[in-house]
Amino acid sequence: MKKNKVIGLSLYAILALQVAAFGESVNALESVDVISSDEKKESYTVESMSTSTKLNLSIKDTPQSVSVFTRQKLDDLGINSYSDMLANVTGVTLDRWDERLHSSARGFVIDYYKIDGMPTYNAYNDRDLDLSMYERVEIVKGANGLTTGAGNPGMSINLVRKKANSKDLKGTLKLEAGSWDSYGATVDIGSSLNKNETIRGRVVLKHKNSNSFMDKYNSENNLFYGVIDADLSDNTNVSVGVSYQEINKNGIRWGGLPAYHTDGTFTNFDRSKTVSEDWTYWDTEIISVFTDLKHNFANGVSLNTNYSYNEISKDTALLYFTGAVDKATGAGTSSMDWEASEEKKEHDFDINVNIPFELGGLEQEIIIGTTYNLSKQTKYDARYPNGYYDSVANFYNYNISLPSNSNTDVPYVVEPEQIEQKAIYLAGKFQVTDEVKVIAGTRLSSYKYTSDDNSKDTRKFSEEITPYLGFVYDLNKEHSLYTSYTSIFKPQDNKDANGDYLDPIKGDSLEAGIKGEYLDETLNASLSLFRTKQDNIGQDTGRKTLNNETIYEATAGVISKGIEIDISGKITDNFSIDFGVANFSAKDKDDEKYNTKASRTTANIFAKYKFKDFVFGAGLNYKSKYYVEVAGKETITQEAFYLVNAMTSYDINNNLKVQLNIHNLMDKKYYEGIGSNSMVYGSPRNFTATLKYSF
Repeated sequence: MKKNKVIGLSLYAILALQVAAFGESVNALESVDVISSDEKKESYTVESMSTSTKLNLSIKDTPQSVSVFTRQKLDDLGINSYSDMLANVTGVTLDRWDERLHSSARGFVIDYYKIDGMPTYNAYNDRDLDLSMYERVEIVKGANGLTTGAGNPGMSINLVRKKANSKDLKGTLKLEAGSWDSYGATVDIGSSLNKNETIRGRVVLKHKNSNSFMDKYNSENNLFYGVIDADLSDNTNVSVGVSYQEINKNGIRWGGLPAYHTDGTFTNFDRSKTVSEDWTYWDTEIISVFTDLKHNFANGVSLNTNYSYNEISKDTALLYFTGAVDKATGAGTSSMDWEASEEKKEHDFDINVNIPFELGGLEQEIIIGTTYNLSKQTKYDARYPNGYYDSVANFYNYNISLPSNSNTDVPYVVEPEQIEQKAIYLAGKFQVTDEVKVIAGTRLSSYKYTSDDNSKDTRKFSEEITPYLGFVYDLNKEHSLYTSYTSIFKPQDNKDANGDYLDPIKGDSLEAGIKGEYLDETLNASLSLFRTKQDNIGQDTGRKTLNNETIYEATAGVISKGIEIDISGKITDNFSIDFGVANFSAKDKDDEKYNTKASRTTANIFAKYKFKDFVFGAGLNYKSKYYVEVAGKETITQEAFYLVNAMTSYDINNNLKVQLNIHNLMDKKYYEGIGSNSMVYGSPRNFTATLKYSF
């Protein structure tokens, strides 16, 4: 990894910002807000968000169920990582296998996320991104194909990067310490870089080390983020940045604990027990370079261009266990080693023109654009040392080493492959009357998969049309009714009797509800009813072609329907609340429950109260039961549970603040992942104390 080079670059960038800022003016320490213009200071809500349609719509005017994690909310909840954030999203269930997190919403797997509005698909489920470089997280529930392209109709998550908005020197230094010898430091500094303040820079630097409640496990996280925003003219702004994150984890799991004893009863290990050895590791390096350009023309027309390049490297040495455990002797399991090196690259490009205009005395808006995504796996070299499984004499006391390379290894190599997506899209907000708005759009997409492996066929889908249609009716200043139809598609590699690939799986969402905006737009509330259907799913017919390939046919898929309620924002200047509850029912074409690993009911609540220089907060996360059926064995069930979290902070002075977050206050023992050989415990009670200095 390139840690020394990155840390050197980070320190240089911070020094450059400080020198430039102190050389500017004696007024460098005046207070300047560095939050996004769309985000209200110390708030749990935003003025507008564009994740749903690329149109800047208020939450009240967006005809879908949406929510947001502002920087204030992330800090109050003590959320630092992508997986921590997901655990607090209403309607989301986590299914942790190991370092991989297969989360779902409305019953459907979340198979992508966005950064600054552009979707990324590479290694989405094992990249536990640090959120220090992001200003907020915008969430759209249901299908979001208009701005995404391919994916499942569960949820769209958009991570919005921090910008260099501060014209004077401003920043924070945060030190943290927590359970299991966890220590970290974060620096976030922004300033103008020239006398007329048209060029501004911002740097975020973080280092963290942590052990775990699990034996042998420890992790190291190094992060660098730098961005420069420049006003090239009164009408043109450009932003250029780079980020680097290095995540090194040792003593890690591959899979989880066995669920059964050899007599068929369930296991119940201590939470510190893990299936691992000291030599295991899971190291990830993520490099991103990005730029965006905005130019304003006459009459409010704007041109927006965005480009992002991501490079992901992953090296792993893993140990997997399978089988059932004899209570007395520990016999009954087998283990398998694995060693691999992977590299992936991704190019994302988007250009659009936003055109506001007036018709019939009412304001209208249209956005038209094109987008391009290229995801390439350039390397995947792996091996099974000495073959596959070896029996383990005693699961309670084992000592397994990683064999060196030998001619008995079984190689696993994936030839370079890539997915290329292109699209044009059109969306508009049309004010029909003072009370009625229509939000409509469509996307025309193409998708192509190719591989250097001659045994893998090219998959190509063209002219995939993804519509979007929504209606918003303002009952009064505070309330609106809405309904919407949204769609998304997902290519599949199943073939029919003629050897042709089946058409992509279709995901359609119908939604209706009521939204409210109160207290000078600082409090948002919504009630949503939804019906999501995923169709055209390939089903095994039981027949084979002459080439012995399985024949599939397109069938009716899964229907998910339910209700969601969200309330978030300030009730008074001193009292804030974030509340959400979601319930859904999902069944397949045979009327059987679909994705039983997903809780049917989830709820989250967090409230905080400020009294003088003190802040007190508490919250509760609830998950209804989830289960998985195992052939010939008793069903594995995680019963319904709730987790209690708490926080308190104290402003020592205008610049210095101390905060304490306690997660799982009642020390609930529960599984975050379930399966025959994938029982994964959630974290026991833990705390994080932070000292934050702002200037």
